[in-house]
Amino acid sequence: MITLDQAKTMVEVAREKGRALGLKPLSVAVLDAGGHLLAYEREDGASPGRFEIARGKAYGAVMLGMPGSAQMRRAEDQAYFMAAVNGAYGGKVIPVPGGVLIKDAQGVVVGAVGVTGDTSDNDAAAAVAGVEAAGFTALA
Repeated sequence: MITLDQAKTMVEVAREKGRALGLKPLSVAVLDAGGHLLAYEREDGASPGRFEIARGKAYGAVMLGMPGSAQMRRAEDQAYFMAAVNGAYGGKVIPVPGGVLIKDAQGVVVGAVGVTGDTSDNDAAAAVAGVEAAGFTALA
């Protein structure tokens, strides 16, 4: 389980990592294992539509049990499958890096973080920093 304080730490540290790397303004969403929103922040200057992207990156990761990088490879190899998955999930899946799984000490998926605002790989790096700072293992 992810506590609210842990979710807030993930958001805070992901944003700090973005500032340290000189990234564009980020938006960060943390979801629990059921895909429910625990925490979200959109930095000044980030477009308002970034909420759906951050949530979609995290949602795809937690619902499919695979990070955004794996989803992207799957979409490239089997576009029909990812299109069907996105249809099944009401268009909520964004299959690109930046959707990072959160695993506890036993290796159980307890949620996901979605970061958006810069390149997908930079978004993923910020997400990983947040997850690890909260004491979890990140699968990007």
